[in-house]
Amino acid sequence: MPKPGLTPLELAQDLVARIEQGNAYARSRKNRFRSSSTVVRMISLILTVTSTIILGLQKLNVWTGIAFSLVAVVTSVNALEPFFAWRSRWVLMEEAQYKFYRLRDEVTYYIAASQPDQLDVSRIQKMFDEYQQIWDQLSNRWMEYRRTPGA
Repeated sequence: MPKPGLTPLELAQDLVARIEQGNAYARSRKNRFRSSSTVVRMISLILTVTSTIILGLQKLNVWTGIAFSLVAVVTSVNALEPFFAWRSRWVLMEEAQYKFYRLRDEVTYYIAASQPDQLDVSRIQKMFDEYQQIWDQLSNRWMEYRRTPGA
């Protein structure tokens, strides 16, 4: 919550700082989730290809056993993605980041286009409400996803 008694310009600058913090959070989480999703997909791909190749060498009992083991590992790795939902979380953070950038641009343009003594506190409050809505939508969509049977 901003300190009471801020000028409209200080209030708008406080909102920009909050948006930047939200955007930094979304960016860091998005990058982490994208990396995790990519790693799981690559591991799954490598294990699937390896197990398929090894299954082609069925005359060797040791290799067949290894191949079946890899198939089991692939199944386990593929089960991780829906549980941790890295891809879904990555997409959610991408969307949140877009909204934070758009709101930041709106606020900074408003500040730049207005004289400091002409900034309207009610308009800044509406932009702050939109900032809060972005967080609410992000949290609600994530909770909805987690409640689905496939999650």
